[in-house]
Amino acid sequence: MSVAEPIAAEAPAARMTHKEVIQALSGLMLGMFVSILASTIVSNALPRIIADLGGSQSVYTWIVTTELLAMTATVPLWGKLADLYSKKLLIQISLLLFVAGSLIAGFTPNVSVLIVSRVAQGVGAGGMSALAMIVMAAMIPPRELGRYSGMFGAVFGVATIAGPLIGGVLVDTDWLGWRWCFFIGVPFSVAAILLLQKTLHLPTTRRQVKIDWLGALLITAGVSTLLIWSTLAGQHFDWASWETAAFVIGGVVLLALAVLVESKAPEPVIPLGIFRSRTVSLTIVASVLVGVALFGGTVFLSQYFQVALGKSPTVAGLMSLPMIFGLLLSSTIAGQLITKFGKWKMYLVAGAVVMTIGMLLLATIDAGTSVVLLSIYMLVLGVGVGMLMQNLILAAQNDVPAAELGATTSALTFFRSMGGAIGVSALGAVLANRVTTLFTERFGASAAAAGDGKVPDLATLPPQVLDVIKGIYGEATADLFLVGAPIAFLAIIAVLFIKEKPLSTLSGEERLAQEKVPLH
Repeated sequence: MSVAEPIAAEAPAARMTHKEVIQALSGLMLGMFVSILASTIVSNALPRIIADLGGSQSVYTWIVTTELLAMTATVPLWGKLADLYSKKLLIQISLLLFVAGSLIAGFTPNVSVLIVSRVAQGVGAGGMSALAMIVMAAMIPPRELGRYSGMFGAVFGVATIAGPLIGGVLVDTDWLGWRWCFFIGVPFSVAAILLLQKTLHLPTTRRQVKIDWLGALLITAGVSTLLIWSTLAGQHFDWASWETAAFVIGGVVLLALAVLVESKAPEPVIPLGIFRSRTVSLTIVASVLVGVALFGGTVFLSQYFQVALGKSPTVAGLMSLPMIFGLLLSSTIAGQLITKFGKWKMYLVAGAVVMTIGMLLLATIDAGTSVVLLSIYMLVLGVGVGMLMQNLILAAQNDVPAAELGATTSALTFFRSMGGAIGVSALGAVLANRVTTLFTERFGASAAAAGDGKVPDLATLPPQVLDVIKGIYGEATADLFLVGAPIAFLAIIAVLFIKEKPLSTLSGEERLAQEKVPLH
């Protein structure tokens, strides 16, 4: 009892009620939805954007990649800032950056300005991705976090998969057009800022320390170098080439220097001590693998719907709904059950197994697969990812000191985005090589060379050739998921070795107050 009394005295103001938490989360979820939506909504609009702005094929990839680069590279810095300064102010700043980037993108006169605006959007989205989960951990004890994090997992999944659908509808609607792919997030972001101002009340904890800006610069430079390499390799130069060697060696050297600087910094951006926790290390590994499955699956299924099945952008977006439903259902139900019973590891293992099964099922598709069967396969994949994604963050947050909640949460978000970015690039290269091989087998080497790896315009092809092309893309997409299945299987191994620890009944702010109390 002698220890409990000073803890109570040091504790922050009374814990937020369920109603207050829901009100605060409404602003967080709204901001997170639009920030994630920004990275996926342009996928179906890109051909029209490039045509209208007179951009080249090489610009096509960079409109998506620059946003993903900026988001991924800045996540660790946002997480560290959250451990030092006002979380509420930081999340509002990230939303303002996103609004500025969105407005510039919507009014852009050319592709150069568009690419710059996507960087601003990415930095803002990186802040939202990291800070949303950090703020949740500060307000809500891990024991109760399940039911709320399930809602966030659903928002993340819906925004990731619904983006192409909304983008397709906007492009296909004459009186709106592609510029509304950027404008659509602005009013929601402003509403989120106002909601957060009114509903989010956290104690401001400002610590007089210097941020390790050199470490932040080296981490950002190293990660950006590797992400740029994974984006360009296989398209602008071979995977096995001197350019690859230069990018990889450069990125690894920068990250090695970052580790050296971080190990000596009094306030590192990513505290290396968190990796001493087996739970944190394994959840990071699993997060990378989930990133590959989620981003890889959604990106290439959209192309499969349009090329192999001949669907329009809008219909292709609608066909992703079973995956959204599966993710929404599993993340919500698993979160509620974790809160009720306090057990979480079984959902990580089950999610990894179901995700792997979903990848294997999708490895059986072809150009003749029925929509009903496809919907079942996507539902299975969505259920698996939904059980895994947010609960990995919950497991890690429960295992680290409250003072490192921000850095740990941002590390998981960072590595998941890294997995998504590198996974999309690597699996994209596998898909491109497989398409080229099958094209050569069906039409001969000269025809393959003439095609130059470009996706053919289906509307211009004669029926006999069209059927062959559809078959090529159907088979290549199936092979892609066959490659992805062993990657998903590795997630099963990672989560099996995570040790289940009882969930704390204290919020992040309460744990922080407790940790500051000297034990005499």
